[in-house]
Amino acid sequence: MPRLFGTDGVRGLANKDLTADLALGLAQATAVVLGQGRSAEARRAAGKRPVAVLARDPRVSGEFLAAAVAAGLASSGVDVLDAGVIPTPAAAFLIADIDADFGVMISASHNPAPDNGIKIFARGGTKLPDAVEERIEATLNETKWAPTGADVGRIRRFADAEDRYVLHLLGSLPHRLDGIHVVLDCAHGAAAGVSPEVFRDAGARVTVIGNDPDGMNINDGVGSTHLDLLAKAVLEHGADIGIAHDGDADRCLAVDANGKVIDGDQIMAILAVSMKERGHLTDDTLVATVMSNLGLRIAMEDHGISMVNTKVGDRYVLEAMDGGRFALGGEQSGHVIMSEFATTGDGILTGLHLVSEMARTGKTAAELASVMTVYPQILVNVRGVDREAIHKDEVLAEAVRSAETELGETGRVLLRPSGTEQLVRVMVEAADQTTADRLAHRIADVVRVQLAV
Repeated sequence: MPRLFGTDGVRGLANKDLTADLALGLAQATAVVLGQGRSAEARRAAGKRPVAVLARDPRVSGEFLAAAVAAGLASSGVDVLDAGVIPTPAAAFLIADIDADFGVMISASHNPAPDNGIKIFARGGTKLPDAVEERIEATLNETKWAPTGADVGRIRRFADAEDRYVLHLLGSLPHRLDGIHVVLDCAHGAAAGVSPEVFRDAGARVTVIGNDPDGMNINDGVGSTHLDLLAKAVLEHGADIGIAHDGDADRCLAVDANGKVIDGDQIMAILAVSMKERGHLTDDTLVATVMSNLGLRIAMEDHGISMVNTKVGDRYVLEAMDGGRFALGGEQSGHVIMSEFATTGDGILTGLHLVSEMARTGKTAAELASVMTVYPQILVNVRGVDREAIHKDEVLAEAVRSAETELGETGRVLLRPSGTEQLVRVMVEAADQTTADRLAHRIADVVRVQLAV
């Protein structure tokens, strides 16, 4: 039986793969596993119940899934503080801010509206390690807690959730954003309320697109996976920079004043160099995944910054950051983690600090992004193949070795199974786009033939 949890919680087509029954059961199992910590036991000893924060993004299925999760937690003796529609990093922050025992975020991040997901955070707003997720999954088939009377949990509105988060974001800024014109693309998602407010409060002149969520338009042609509209808006309004979030606002990508994309690797490079200059980059080290562009590694080496590489997934970046107490890490996709201020990727926080660096240095976004050269990179997704066999097939291994020999020191090949979809990803970097395209498609063809199911 495949593992229920993926690289970022439990995801699937809402009301088919991810049902109300499954949400209820997951909540009950989570109450058993995470409701037994020392903080929860201390509450019980004081005659109180464990506390959980619940939040969601605005997709329509989040309404019934949040209701199912709230019911599962309360029926298991957990008090629920319902924060409503807020970003995923806001939920993580609030868990830590009020010292809740754990929290649940209902979101499928950058996925289309019919999908949804359940992300579970431990005390302190940290993501769960694999072992804890496995315990929750195993507990799904075991007897759940079923208290009665005064031991049943209560469900209450978390009235000042958004205000707490906004004040936290503003308090993190090293420099105000006065005089900078920012276009924000909120992806018709959870950032629609918070992001424009906090950028304006920080002093920026703000133009907003993608800020009219109706439950079904989240990520639909907007946000961090669709940057064309943002680039167009930046050019039309003569803005200094555009900032794009995804549906739950844990990502940030940008475009400069000329409409050119600034990806997560470039953002990390900008922030890493700035933090090193200001003495805030722990051990002069950046944590990034194996998918980060070769140009990032070269730029960091040029600036005397070491890199720690992890598997793909911000949870693995976080584990490495926690292990080394590092201050900055992230992914090319725009998950950027600044551990001084957040326990997970925070797209609004990242955007604020990127624009703050423009204000601090007086440089344009393009000038800041020039800190690294982006090597041509192509990613080919191959569907309908056996994901588990990619490192077992000798014909495929030989195709990869042949490509690596041709690339030499000027590029690399990465082959990996997706953690969230049924596909294999083929990534090739090279000194020129033609070579990257040719080698990536050649390897992808071998994958299709050798790993067909």
